[in-house]
Amino acid sequence: MRTEIVERPPILRSINPATGEILGEFKNMGEEEVKEAVKKAKKAQKDWGKIPIKERGRWILKLKEHIRKNIEDIADVISKEKGVSRFEALTSDVFPILDLADFYAKNTEKILKREKVKIGVWNIMGRESYIEYFPYGVIGIISPWNFPFSIPMGQIIIALMAGNTCVLKPSEFTPKTGILIKELFKDTGFPEGVCEVVTGDGLTGSYLVKSGVDKIFFTGSTQTGKIIMKTAAEHLVPVVMELGGKDPMIVFDDVDIDITTDAAIFGAFFNTGQVCASVERLYVHKKIYEEFKRAVIEKTKKLRVGFSSYEPWGYEIGAVISEKQLMKIKEHIEDAKENGAEVIGGEIKDLFVKPAVILNVDHSFKVVREETFGPVLPIMPFETEDEAIELANDSEYGLTASVWTKDIKRAKRVAEKLQYATVMINDNLITHAIPQVPWGGVKNSGIGRTHGKEGLLEMVQVRHVHTNKLGQKMRAPWWYPFSKEKYEFALSLTNLLHSPSMKEKIQAFLGIAKNFSKISKQKLNE
Repeated sequence: MRTEIVERPPILRSINPATGEILGEFKNMGEEEVKEAVKKAKKAQKDWGKIPIKERGRWILKLKEHIRKNIEDIADVISKEKGVSRFEALTSDVFPILDLADFYAKNTEKILKREKVKIGVWNIMGRESYIEYFPYGVIGIISPWNFPFSIPMGQIIIALMAGNTCVLKPSEFTPKTGILIKELFKDTGFPEGVCEVVTGDGLTGSYLVKSGVDKIFFTGSTQTGKIIMKTAAEHLVPVVMELGGKDPMIVFDDVDIDITTDAAIFGAFFNTGQVCASVERLYVHKKIYEEFKRAVIEKTKKLRVGFSSYEPWGYEIGAVISEKQLMKIKEHIEDAKENGAEVIGGEIKDLFVKPAVILNVDHSFKVVREETFGPVLPIMPFETEDEAIELANDSEYGLTASVWTKDIKRAKRVAEKLQYATVMINDNLITHAIPQVPWGGVKNSGIGRTHGKEGLLEMVQVRHVHTNKLGQKMRAPWWYPFSKEKYEFALSLTNLLHSPSMKEKIQAFLGIAKNFSKISKQKLNE
């Protein structure tokens, strides 16, 4: 069993939750060590930020190739530190980064190119504007244990392509994967300081927020996110937060039951259910509810629970990450039983939980209201489209949702009414692996976005450059000194630009012509 941190020790132990094997020991870093890492990153950013985007892209493609060549070794580290199969670690944590690296290496320059802006009437007054982007400086990344490679590595790559450097604080449960990330950058030949890693517990994370970083990206629980936001606000550090989820799956009565039950089981139990985008609420149309739930129950019983260091595909369900997480899962299962629900599965041995299907529940149950983050699937019936929408939206969270039907028109109609940042039609879980589209949540599921154009723009600040091409040739008519002629000019200009009457426009033009020569000669020193 994994030992929880009660007092703050000087050392963190990385432990395989499936076997209890100690994988390594890492510093529980203090405030000065965090500040030193940020100092190194700030120094490195001065040069890194000057490198052309195309060259940064070449660095990222070198990193991509290094990851590809070592993909099984990387997956093995992740697998052991999370206590899940190597197949799962490879497909969910490593493979998506190859596509992400490719996308940003090849598209960042286009997305961040200088953009000329049409400024309406100001264009005809000898003026022009453009928008350009520049890096924040140092991005602080506080990452979770459930995807300890893909989440921080993706954010690091995006940050570096935008010209920032990074300091990563991995979860205290997965420090070895965090150090692995730093080693990958070092082995690829990146300049020192471009990607720094500080290992430690939550206190180390708070030190990072206060250390002088220019922006924080946090992925984790809503509760912890609020604490980080409070600390960040005290230092005026902007944040992007991807927080919890209680994601619904809506199944209409025209689906292929065999395919859709497979999808529901995968969506609920993948990564031992420890995914912010897991299917945590399953709503099935009343017409097929009985048949659907029977199929889910029978298929769930066939899932293999365990861990193997030798056979990457030997088990579908690995260990829960910690005793603390196990207690949350157990609490939800016990609450359901005490309130009259039927629980199929859910047996616990060490840090392994047999996937549980829970029936006869409603929105008063903890397992329906609160994020479980474990291999638990409550199933509920609905009768109408409107009822399904109402049930799905009845949550404080808004990360992802999915709609399942052969009627795509209906699916899109439902999607438009769901209060979620991502809605999938006949699919689930996959969207975090698509780098071209934004990722994030609404309501208590987060603030801001990662991935896509939107995620890249979170990594940069915006500069507006405005040019008055006549600025050295004439004075503006609204400068000092104020005068009767300037006042009349202002009224005439207003009518010329905005009056719906052609007669008033003509009169305004004559008024401007009358006063323009006078006001252009008026000087403050006369």
